[in-house]
Amino acid sequence: MDASTYLNFNGQCEEAFTFYAKCFGGKIEAMMSFEGMPDGSGIPAEWKKKIMHAHLNVGSTAILGSDAPPPHYNKPQGYSVALNTDTVENAERIFKELSQGGTVTMAMSETFFAPRFGQVTDRFGIPWMVLCNGPA
Repeated sequence: MDASTYLNFNGQCEEAFTFYAKCFGGKIEAMMSFEGMPDGSGIPAEWKKKIMHAHLNVGSTAILGSDAPPPHYNKPQGYSVALNTDTVENAERIFKELSQGGTVTMAMSETFFAPRFGQVTDRFGIPWMVLCNGPA
């Protein structure tokens, strides 16, 4: 059995997944828009190009997502997506990139449990925890 994170966006899924693929060194496996649905399923015309399903592989993990059509979008709350890196340099780089246009909730720093740890909500509204498990 596997578990994956599924993220909902308010119209920025394609932009977010393109950014995440570059930032995390991942590969987008799927990016399907609502216009590909056989019956249109009542999707507003302005949402036809929005993303119905996206799939990004990051290492051995999948991050999935979509644009939630109005009025089904809810601002993310009550969770964070945890990213584990093997080097301090990678943790700091990823944290810096996620922070651009976002809100840092805990600055990247050395902690008692890891050489680096930080928390940030990115410009797309997704909360992240970035942790380095590797050597200091």
